[in-house]
Amino acid sequence: MKIYLRKILLIGLASPILALSGEIGTALKADTLRAEPFADAKTVGSLNKNDSVDILNKKGAWLKVKTKRTTGWVRILSVKRGSASSSSNAKGVLDVASGRAGTGQVVSTTGIRGLSAEDLKSAKFNEDEMKKLESHTLSPSEGQKFASAGGLTATKMAYLKGTK
Repeated sequence: MKIYLRKILLIGLASPILALSGEIGTALKADTLRAEPFADAKTVGSLNKNDSVDILNKKGAWLKVKTKRTTGWVRILSVKRGSASSSSNAKGVLDVASGRAGTGQVVSTTGIRGLSAEDLKSAKFNEDEMKKLESHTLSPSEGQKFASAGGLTATKMAYLKGTK
């Protein structure tokens, strides 16, 4: 049996028990609002970067939001929860790095799905698959080129006390 490892993405998500009603957010990018929390659901509107939204509900990786024009579902990574603030860049980076960037301050991990405990126990090292995985490695200059194409910029940060 071949088992492919997927990247594990740490995302600060609010607890599912947390009531979202009344929470506000800001669109991080333009996106499509859907009638249901599915990528292939009917389009009911659009979200523009920096639009203010009221967050009504959360289901999986989707948020139900209300804009000035309509209500619909949008991908959770398209919305920054909470109001825009003038907090320091360092705090934002630390929150993301710790997985505590969501308003609930709860660390959640998503990524490995469809693998049972038995699948993981019976997994065997596969040298050919490992070589295939390593073939996707980028050089530092290729990584910088990719980041530049995506509009990403480097930010120098001082080490924090006790982290060096």
